[in-house]
Amino acid sequence: MRLLRHGDRGVALALVLFLLPAAAASAAGREGGGDFKLSRPGDDLWRWALVERRVAARAAPVAQARVVARLRTGTPEGTPEAVPLLARRDVGGRLWLKIRLPVLPNGTTGWIPRSAAGGYEETRAHLIVDRSRLTARLERRGRTVFRAPVGVGQRGSPTPAGRFMVRNRLTGFSDPVYGALAFGTTARSATLTDWPGGGFIGIHGTNQPGLLPGRVSHGCVRLRDRDIRRLDRLMPVGAAVTIR
Repeated sequence: MRLLRHGDRGVALALVLFLLPAAAASAAGREGGGDFKLSRPGDDLWRWALVERRVAARAAPVAQARVVARLRTGTPEGTPEAVPLLARRDVGGRLWLKIRLPVLPNGTTGWIPRSAAGGYEETRAHLIVDRSRLTARLERRGRTVFRAPVGVGQRGSPTPAGRFMVRNRLTGFSDPVYGALAFGTTARSATLTDWPGGGFIGIHGTNQPGLLPGRVSHGCVRLRDRDIRRLDRLMPVGAAVTIR
């Protein structure tokens, strides 16, 4: 290819105009073929959304893909269903969301149409439960703002490890075992749980604070009532939860 001289401006302009559509198409192809990350743990940013209609979560972002799970708009506790958002992908002009599903095995992901979820919500709150040290700490933008001893699952009903999300806040229990209040999470127990509705792991208070710290629950994470009340002032619905 020869170099264009000053007198070849018309040719240069024509060449630019010719190449622009191809360049735009190439960029669009790269955007459509890859995932835009909605949550970035390394940056302490997590996004989530409410499920606005019943929808099938699929193994791939296409309508013909295998169904991994079916989502409703509400939880077993009667609150709106919230799901962690991992990524977004444009496939042929249709937007899909990759989400972490509240099903077994923990860590299962799936794709739902963007139209099935509400607006993006975001948080920088991150609760970390350490099962070996029997502690929980809440971080905001990487800084610890809360720490407390906890109770976790017994040997026969362990608290599951993984990355989850706080999906609701509950009060007014008739059973004092849950203490002052509770947070529901997207984590599931493969064995037992003392969580209402069965199967989900909760983070809640207790009427037996003398048992903490310890391995004392059916899978849920227990805190002393004074600690769960303090956590309640700091941790919103949508907060990320890591159990390790």
